[in-house]
Amino acid sequence: MTGKKAAVAMSGGVDSSVTAALLKKEGYEVRGVFMALAQSDLDEQVARVRAMADRLGVELTVIDLRADFERAVLDYFRDSYFRGLTPNPCVICNRQIKFGLFLEKALASGADFLATGHYVRRQKGEDGRYHLLKGVDPAKDQSYFLCLLEQEQLARSRFPLGGYHKDQVYELAGELGLEFERSEESQDVCFLKGREIGAYLDNSGAVRDGSGPVVTVDGREVGRHSGIHHFTVGQRRGLGIPDATPWYVVGLEPEGNRVVVGKQEDLYRSRLRVAELNWLAGRPPGLPGEFEVRIRYRQQPVPARVEPVGEGGFDIFFTAPQRAVSPGQFAALYRGEELLGGGPIVR
Repeated sequence: MTGKKAAVAMSGGVDSSVTAALLKKEGYEVRGVFMALAQSDLDEQVARVRAMADRLGVELTVIDLRADFERAVLDYFRDSYFRGLTPNPCVICNRQIKFGLFLEKALASGADFLATGHYVRRQKGEDGRYHLLKGVDPAKDQSYFLCLLEQEQLARSRFPLGGYHKDQVYELAGELGLEFERSEESQDVCFLKGREIGAYLDNSGAVRDGSGPVVTVDGREVGRHSGIHHFTVGQRRGLGIPDATPWYVVGLEPEGNRVVVGKQEDLYRSRLRVAELNWLAGRPPGLPGEFEVRIRYRQQPVPARVEPVGEGGFDIFFTAPQRAVSPGQFAALYRGEELLGGGPIVR
C-alpha cells in the first residue's frame, strides 16, 4: 500500500472511472471529487457519478464552483465573442478552475494529489522540474488544453491514462469490471450541450452591437450581418453571399462592427503574434528558437520560429502558411513530444 491519498476528478465516464480504478488497484486511498459548474443536467450528473463512485467503493465529494466558473470562464467566453475573438474556454478552465480552485480544494481536503483522465504524460526531469508530454494516443492527446499550467500545478497532478490508447482504456474498464458502451465522443464545449454558440450568446443577456456590414478584404460591402458574435475566422456557413466560389470569414473588426470576408487564399497566414507566453518549466528556453506550434486542438504541430517582440509579446513565423489563424485561440509550443508552453493569439 502506498499510504497516499488520491483525489480523482470524476465525471461518470470511462476515462475518469478507469483512472479511479487504476489508482485504487495500485494501493492509493482514492476519493472521488466532482466539479459542479454550469451543467444544465447537474442533478442527473451528480447521481450518475455517485453511482459510479459507489460501484468503485470510493467516497465522492461534490465541489461547488458554479460562481467561480461563471466569473472565470463564462464571462471570458461571452466577452471574447463580442470582442471579435474566438475563445478557448477549456484552456482557461484548466488553468483557473480544474487545476486552480478545484485542485486547491482537493488538496485542502487531505489529498496528496489530483488525478484526472487527461490523455497526457507527466515526467520529472533530472533538474527536479516537471515536464508535460503528449499522450501516446495521437487521436486523444489533450496536451494543447494544458498549455497554461505551471510547475506548482504539475507537481500536484497525475495523469494515469497518458500512456494508453483509448481502445486500451475500454479494455481496462472491462478487466476492472466496469462496462461502458463505446460511443462517439462529443466535441461540444461542456456548458453548451449542443446549443449553437450564436444562439447561446443571444440568450445570455449580454448582446451588444447588432447588425453591421460584411465587407471584402478591399473594403467593398457585400452584405449585412446580425452580430459579429455569430462568426469566427474560417467560417463559410451563414454568409449568404452568392458567388461562383465560396466566401470565408477572414477577419472580425469589433471597432467597426464589421465582418471581413475573402476567398480561400485569403485565409492563410505566415505569421501571428501572441500577447505573452506561459512556459511550463517556469522559464523560457533560448529565444529566438525553432519549435513546433499548434494553433488549435485538432491540428498537428507545424514547424515555426518564435521571436520576442516589445512589451512581452512574441511573433511566430511558420515555415508554411497556416489556414484560419484565429485571434483568441491559443498557440501551443512543442519540441518533439514535450509541450513547452503557450499563449493567446492576438493577431
